[in-house]
Amino acid sequence: MATEDARGPDVSLAEALEDLLERMVAQQQERVLRQAQALCPRLCADDLLQPDDYPELAGNARWNYEDGVLAGLRAAQMAVRVELRRRMEPT
Repeated sequence: MATEDARGPDVSLAEALEDLLERMVAQQQERVLRQAQALCPRLCADDLLQPDDYPELAGNARWNYEDGVLAGLRAAQMAVRVELRRRMEPT
């Protein structure tokens, strides 16, 4: 069911979808950070950009799984953004 606002029927639905994906990514980022800090308390969010520098992370299957879920959510977020923009472009 599409919702409608002053900009058209699909704009508010697209914004709601982008907001949902953003919240899902943020939630998973927090989960990945908590999991990393449980393995290595000195880590911060920036350290997770280079996880191979930390053997505690690189060798942990559960952390790698959660990081993979985050990567999948980010990929889905980008794919949805591209598709929404493509559909909303004037023809």
